[in-house]
Amino acid sequence: MMQTDVKAAHLNATGIAVSGANRLKGLIYTSGTSAGTINIWDTVSAVTAITSYTRTAAVVTVTLASHGLNTGDIIGLTFSSGTGGYATNGNYTVTVLTSSTYTITDINSGTITSGTGGTQSVAGGRWIFSLDTAATTTSGQAATTSVLIPGEGIKVNTGIYCQLGTAGTNQNGVTVFYG
Repeated sequence: MMQTDVKAAHLNATGIAVSGANRLKGLIYTSGTSAGTINIWDTVSAVTAITSYTRTAAVVTVTLASHGLNTGDIIGLTFSSGTGGYATNGNYTVTVLTSSTYTITDINSGTITSGTGGTQSVAGGRWIFSLDTAATTTSGQAATTSVLIPGEGIKVNTGIYCQLGTAGTNQNGVTVFYG
């Protein structure tokens, strides 16, 4: 039986691919001149860059002025490289320390003394996955890569938000398939 409910949305920059409850079925991206990362979120609100983070054992302390979170909020987080590695991207329950800091419990453990940043969703938003993207081919041609999600796809409750790297540098665009 052929599936007929699949739709597509194309983005050349970070933004909302589709609003509302759907199922993420797959995506295709075209590479830019440098490697990068595409983050896929279940939210229709822009994600926010975190200032920095540290990790001691499994406790990650995140710094972001006026983060607006409350203890018990669940958010999605992605992390950039830090001295000692990366904290683990995922969805976490926060414990607020101050208006500029909160902690989460990472599924991994270790010491990261100075994380350079990352991104967070608003409360209730959810990180779905991160996809590392390749650079153009050695002959300078853009590479197109597809990612198919098996079965019924990944259920999103709010919408599909795609966070791309710098247009033309990390990715030239992404097409999201949903239904």
